[in-house]
Amino acid sequence: MDAADLARRFALGRAARLSDGPVARGKQGLVWRLDTANGAWAVKVPFHRSGEDDVRSAAAFQEAAYAAGVPTPQVRRTTEGRVLATLDGRQVRVYAWVDLRAPDTRLDPVRVGAVVAGIHRVSAADPSPVSGADPSPVSAADPSQLDPWYHEPLGADRWDDLVGQLLEAGAPFAGRLAGLRDALVALESWLERPQMLRTCHRDLWADNVLPTADGGVCVIDWENSGPADPSQELGCVLFEFARGDPGRVRALTEAYREAGGPATVNRRGHFSMLIAQLGHITEAAATDWLRPNPRSPERADSAAWIGEVLEEPHTRELLETILEAARGRRARTDGA
Repeated sequence: MDAADLARRFALGRAARLSDGPVARGKQGLVWRLDTANGAWAVKVPFHRSGEDDVRSAAAFQEAAYAAGVPTPQVRRTTEGRVLATLDGRQVRVYAWVDLRAPDTRLDPVRVGAVVAGIHRVSAADPSPVSGADPSPVSAADPSQLDPWYHEPLGADRWDDLVGQLLEAGAPFAGRLAGLRDALVALESWLERPQMLRTCHRDLWADNVLPTADGGVCVIDWENSGPADPSQELGCVLFEFARGDPGRVRALTEAYREAGGPATVNRRGHFSMLIAQLGHITEAAATDWLRPNPRSPERADSAAWIGEVLEEPHTRELLETILEAARGRRARTDGA
């Protein structure tokens, strides 16, 4: 990419200089750094092209969150008011640069709870802060837009098919996945459709809720935003940032409530997003191992990805511990 052309398209300032190569890699694309006289910028180059209509809703939601005080990089639009631009055959989007640190599931649970509450408080009432941006997608309460990735099971047959393919191909993690098969199928009996719809981030893992160099927290990668149940998203956050520590569960839950968060985790169905999403992530990582692609070009990449699920699985016992702590009670020990 030509740095000067990129800076012109997004009105980023003069004296543009692009990093020699990508400075970060995610499952959806590569990130380059651009420095100009006006500051530093994160330039995201996605692996798969999208249309402007495909990204409008998520970008509007991130802009509304930024305007509401949620710590997130500011979206930078082109001089025509668009999110995406194509330069030298590459599709790009730009954000203000934030100095981030490595993912940390032990982030201060009080800070995490307050940030997630801030995201869940963003609603259709928030005006779009960017001229020409469409504020309507922020409400996103249309059930027809629900994504199966966040609430539908893989099903016993698909788990069996996946395990069989991996065992036949000699995947190094196939035995561990086979050992978890029954537990993963049983967990899918907890799934329920979202009950309270509003726009959610839908990807609040530690990779996207990151510590910053100045001691804060920053939420990135809003591309998967869309309609979901905030209680189900809060269930994901409690698993990711508290796991089996009841004290962290209570601290995060209380901070979320004190910050005005609308969600409550008080039944098994509130882990629906977690169970469905981790099931689909496992399927995607396993499929990538069987057939490497730009998202996971090396088998080591997909093995590490699926390892995130296998090394500390979301067992029924662990989720019951989280649930009881969120309710303010001790976990049951009768296996119910």
